Amino acid sequence: MFFLNHYPRLARAGFAGYLLPLADLLARLYLARVFFLSGLTKIADWEITLALFSDEYRVPLLSPYWAALLGTAGELVLPVLLLLGVLTRWSTLGLLALNSVAVLAYYHALQDSPAALQDHLEWALLLLLVLALPHSRARLDGWLLRLSVKRAQA
Repeated sequence: MFFLNHYPRLARAGFAGYLLPLADLLARLYLARVFFLSGLTKIADWEITLALFSDEYRVPLLSPYWAALLGTAGELVLPVLLLLGVLTRWSTLGLLALNSVAVLAYYHALQDSPAALQDHLEWALLLLLVLALPHSRARLDGWLLRLSVKRAQA
């Protein structure tokens, strides 16, 4: 938290002003790729996806059809928003929820695959970091915020 509390001062110094937006962009690019490719895999063969959600994934509170539909839609829409930096916080929260549900619903299989569980934990950590970073120049959200502030001051 020390680093984030002193972000404005570091940004004025120049170092964090360039490094943090770059790290933010790279993290969003990586996460968008991971989740979007997962969504593409699901729509490539919808029958297999429905079978997996019926037999393997144990998503609570939703029927397998709705879990597959909502999960796939989230994996295709939210990464695009995240990558572009549009509704960044909301898309990050959505992907964090998807990742958490995936771990909970598929934990019976993930516990036998430490590498797969580690992947999910790393994605969650990166999503939390993206969520914690302030609006950066590498996000459309940040650009629109700065534009609206300039217009309000004029």
